[in-house]
Amino acid sequence: MLIAALFGSFAIALILGVPVGIALGLSSAVYLFLADIDLTVVPQFMYAGMDSFVLLCIPGFVLAGNLMNGGGITDQIVRFGNGLVGHIRGGLGLANVTGSMIFAGISGTAVAETASIGSVMIPAMSKSGYDKAFSAAVTAAASTVGPIIPPSVPMIIVGTLTGLSVGKMFMAGAVPGLLLGVGMMITVYIIARKRGYPKGTWVGFRELLRSSRAAFWALLMTAIILYGIVGGVFTPTEASVVAAVYAFVIGLFVYKGFRLRDLPGIMLESAIGAGGLILLVGLANVFGWILTSEQIPQTIAAAMLSMTTNKYVIILLINILLLIVGTFMETIAALIILFPPLLAVATQVGIDPIHFATFAVLNLMIGLTTPPVGVCLFVAANIAKISLGEISKAIWPFLVCNIIILFLVSYIPALSLWLPNLLFR
Repeated sequence: MLIAALFGSFAIALILGVPVGIALGLSSAVYLFLADIDLTVVPQFMYAGMDSFVLLCIPGFVLAGNLMNGGGITDQIVRFGNGLVGHIRGGLGLANVTGSMIFAGISGTAVAETASIGSVMIPAMSKSGYDKAFSAAVTAAASTVGPIIPPSVPMIIVGTLTGLSVGKMFMAGAVPGLLLGVGMMITVYIIARKRGYPKGTWVGFRELLRSSRAAFWALLMTAIILYGIVGGVFTPTEASVVAAVYAFVIGLFVYKGFRLRDLPGIMLESAIGAGGLILLVGLANVFGWILTSEQIPQTIAAAMLSMTTNKYVIILLINILLLIVGTFMETIAALIILFPPLLAVATQVGIDPIHFATFAVLNLMIGLTTPPVGVCLFVAANIAKISLGEISKAIWPFLVCNIIILFLVSYIPALSLWLPNLLFR
């Protein structure tokens, strides 16, 4: 009865279009009221969920991404990507994916990447003769690389939930992120050849060198973050502050994309975005406490282990579950609610926690482009001015590609563990 009320109110809120964080809070309040539990537990567990030093990474990296984007970095990245692969058949689509892979080292969030890259690339691709739905689908699909290639906000959340090393998590995502990018570039090329999409002209080595110099500062930011964390120079939280300061200096003095008077607006936008994420973490912690008190995680774990203890079958079951959940639930909320019980199942059958965390995050990132609640689909469709149905049809080849990469990462642990094991001894 109480659990039905919890999940029923949560589902109704989502159907009505209530933001996921608020839906979690409302459904938790319904449960607590019906169970006659004092509502003071809400602020207590919200604070407990948000009281984490690692979560301070989020505002830092969000601010760094907004500063770099405000500084004109998106245009420079797109220019470099176009110079590198624009002369190949489907070149603008390939440049879209390339730009997303570079931008991933700055933003750490898929939605920001969709909005930033999409605002430049979708109109440019449409103007050059690409189908609008295809242009939007490429942008949405490529944005899923953002939270895989470090720095990554979802991986920061995972580190907060479990105590796993955020540095190791960042490194674990590097190879899978590159695989995703290469896989989507192959998909773009195949579709471009089939549909006869245009190719640009070779810009020459001089222009390529010029554009690479412009994009160099963005690449250097990623290198500084990773070297600092891996080399023990600073923690992930300190890295986010370094990234924000670096982005401020580069955006203001090198790219000159914003002025000091623009800074309050950028900081306000960043505070709203980061605040929304952290509020979601707090409300999801209340929801998670209720699930734990009702022993739902233990029930899920027992149900899976009662079916099989075979590691490879468990991986398959976890992936199917997360793919289904990703179609209707926001990534961070799904991580907070499902990650701990599924991690317990994974470790019981001998799956490395870092390996599990990597393919779980990758799985839920795919959910951002899966109908009916793929957030990146909404953003890209809005930029392209097309319906959700149109982009949903165009996204399927990329979903198939990404799911193939997901299963490669799931069943070949070395793809995610090689770098962490090499760099963290």
